[in-house]
Amino acid sequence: MLLPDRPLLPDATEAKPLQRLKGWWSHLTPQRQDRFAMLAPLAAVLLFLVAILSAFAYLRLEEISREREAINRDVEYTQQRLRLRLLEQQEQLGRFAREVASREISHKDFMSRAESLTNLYPELQGLTWIDDQRRIRADYHNARVPTASQKTGEAAAGSTQTVDNFALAHELLVPIYSSPQATPGLDSTLELHLPLIEKARFKGTLLAHYSVDAMFRYGIPNEINAEYAISLHDEQGKLLAGTTITENKLKRHVFPWAGPINAYEMPVSPIGKGLTLRGQAYRTSLGVIGSALFWLVMVLSAITAWLLLANWSHTRRRIRAQDALVQETAFRRAMENSMLTGMRALDLHGRITYVNAAFCRMTGWSEADLVGKTAPFPYWPEDDFEFLQQKLGEELAGKILPGGIQFRVKRKDGSIFDARLYVSPLIDAFGMQTGWMTSMTDITEPNRAREQLAASYERFTTVLEALDASVSVAPLGSDELLFANKLYRQWFGAQVQGHMQLVAEAGVPPPISSDETLDTVDAFAGLPTDQLTDKDAESAEIYLDNLGLWLEVRTRYLSWVDGRLAQLVIATDITARRHAEEQSQVQAERAQNASRLITMGEMASSVAHELNQPLTAINNYCHGMVSRIKNKQINEEELLGALEKTAKQAHRAGQIIHRIRSFVKRSEPNRTVSSVETMVAEAVELAEIELRRRNVKLNQYLVPKLPRLLVDPILIEQVLLNLLKNAAESVDAAQRPTAQRIITLKVAQTYVDDKAVIEFMVSDSGSGIAPEVMARLYEAFYSTKADGMGIGLSLCRSIVESHLGRMKAENLYNGDVVTGCCFSFWIPIAEPQPTAPTKRSVQPTLQISP
Repeated sequence: MLLPDRPLLPDATEAKPLQRLKGWWSHLTPQRQDRFAMLAPLAAVLLFLVAILSAFAYLRLEEISREREAINRDVEYTQQRLRLRLLEQQEQLGRFAREVASREISHKDFMSRAESLTNLYPELQGLTWIDDQRRIRADYHNARVPTASQKTGEAAAGSTQTVDNFALAHELLVPIYSSPQATPGLDSTLELHLPLIEKARFKGTLLAHYSVDAMFRYGIPNEINAEYAISLHDEQGKLLAGTTITENKLKRHVFPWAGPINAYEMPVSPIGKGLTLRGQAYRTSLGVIGSALFWLVMVLSAITAWLLLANWSHTRRRIRAQDALVQETAFRRAMENSMLTGMRALDLHGRITYVNAAFCRMTGWSEADLVGKTAPFPYWPEDDFEFLQQKLGEELAGKILPGGIQFRVKRKDGSIFDARLYVSPLIDAFGMQTGWMTSMTDITEPNRAREQLAASYERFTTVLEALDASVSVAPLGSDELLFANKLYRQWFGAQVQGHMQLVAEAGVPPPISSDETLDTVDAFAGLPTDQLTDKDAESAEIYLDNLGLWLEVRTRYLSWVDGRLAQLVIATDITARRHAEEQSQVQAERAQNASRLITMGEMASSVAHELNQPLTAINNYCHGMVSRIKNKQINEEELLGALEKTAKQAHRAGQIIHRIRSFVKRSEPNRTVSSVETMVAEAVELAEIELRRRNVKLNQYLVPKLPRLLVDPILIEQVLLNLLKNAAESVDAAQRPTAQRIITLKVAQTYVDDKAVIEFMVSDSGSGIAPEVMARLYEAFYSTKADGMGIGLSLCRSIVESHLGRMKAENLYNGDVVTGCCFSFWIPIAEPQPTAPTKRSVQPTLQISP
């Protein structure tokens, strides 16, 4: 492992890992450094050896593939030679058969012709003339064949295959070859039946006897037979003629490319599948391991590896220089061909010697139209000849300013555009000036954009000056005010103190102070300002005593036009909105209190009945004790028991009054982490009065150990009480039988949009809600009750939504029949509150008298 030779970059994100790597390297011992330094050349040597071995393997496989292709080609060639020889003989025999069929040949002539044909074709052993009755008319065999000729007039002898082939030739009237027949002690033979046809009548066959061994000796080319083991086989693969290599000699047991010698076989046409020609390649190579070339390459590879290790450092430097040259050349070529700036070269006499592709595209003139031209150039407008000739003289004299000159250019189609020309001397490799290099850019669009930008800036400034919000921009760590609109100047003047006051009051951390006069860059150099501008703006509401206004302050960081990190502050007057919000809050509290009073007013008869029971019991106990005391019919123990019962009834009446008083009393909103079980128990205890009066049963399903909620418990109890009371009224109005007068309250934890919530569900068995009523269910002052005010459900939904929850209502169905209604709402589970105090200024709330 080697350290990179390039210097460390100033970027802190890259410099730190390189510094850690350098520190780790410096702590290693020289021996370990040398060991790590050797890893790279050793890896190169290993890759080189792997490449050599892979090349040998590839060459060996290529050699085997070439051998296979060669034997395939030679076997096919041999098969073609043998096939053409058989077809030639078949054609000669066919002419002879036609002569025999036409009775133009005698027995003597037949024997003479047969002798000449067997002499001409050594593989032809004999010919037999058989008539249509399978009687032999003439039979000839040469002297080389030990088989005796058959007598004329006798029935033709032969195997079953001979008889079948005779019948097949009679039926098909085409030449029929038989399968090779092996006779013990004799050469294998095959037969050819040529039908004798006279005027479309079958007159017998001309039977030709072939020797397979002679067919091999005279039909296989000598050069093929010398190069390969060529053999002829029958259908079962039995050797008929030729030579073959046994199976145990086909294996090559030399690692790693052991395998059988290449072999290829194909049927001999026109005989068909009865005779197969097989060729097997002899082993002509010593293999890879036994090759002297292999060991020579291995020695050369070792020498090369040694040279690689010895010259590794030099090669690395040369490769770096070569890569740098290639990159520089590619960069210059790419810059020349793809740059949008037009480049033009002039010699010392003002003649154009070079133009790039961008210059041609820009002017519309081709390179052939411009190179070699002198002034006036084709792209000069006629009206500017005098001005451009003067500027050309200044260019050749080297008097053009570094800022360049601006002039008009005429395209080939006659259109005009604005351009800027920059001039620099053209120096050759020997340091001599050979001309002037000029670059030209089209500034038509920048000029138009500059004019539009000036107009846009004027419009933007006008809009900012007319805003009803204060806008100011100041750099971090400085007391300079970069921008302030009209409203800011009205509030704070032209000083930066107002900007700093808004930032401080809004709770934004104070900027870092720095003395930038001692450094060339500011204290925030290197910060990713391009990412800071994408962040969401911070917002806060503050109260300023010096202005007597409530302001909504939004701040965000941005990169100023000069690259400095600045802070934008937008302050909007929200005094009227704060007054309206506080007044709305007071009205909401009044409506909530009124709703509780209305609820208790509607339950007045139930409350009176509930209080009447303990009061009647107290009255009865008191009258009974007075009467028995007067008659002296009570002892101390009985008197004590009666007094205890009286006290218990009085306590019960006091608890009822206490619950009603705590529910209807006016109180400020007080959100605390409250228990769900406690709120449900309090609401149910108040609702049971109404439920008993209307003879409605309540079923509760409360999941144990529910999380706590950050709510105002009185308001949540008010929502539950309203829903339970409405459910009881709905059941009573539906006049359900006693068994069906049921209300179900379910409280459980669930998830809404992947957020944990507590869901409250109140279901009744009433007649449901009509569709037209469902559409206006939460509308204020809309009620279906004759004596209702229509603010109960509207306030319930407002209370739930103020706790960041949602409320809904739906009818319950059994098929198409409405069986009741279900009101449900959910409240988010309380999250842990941050312990760190906020830096927001706290101002007294405005008091609005009722």
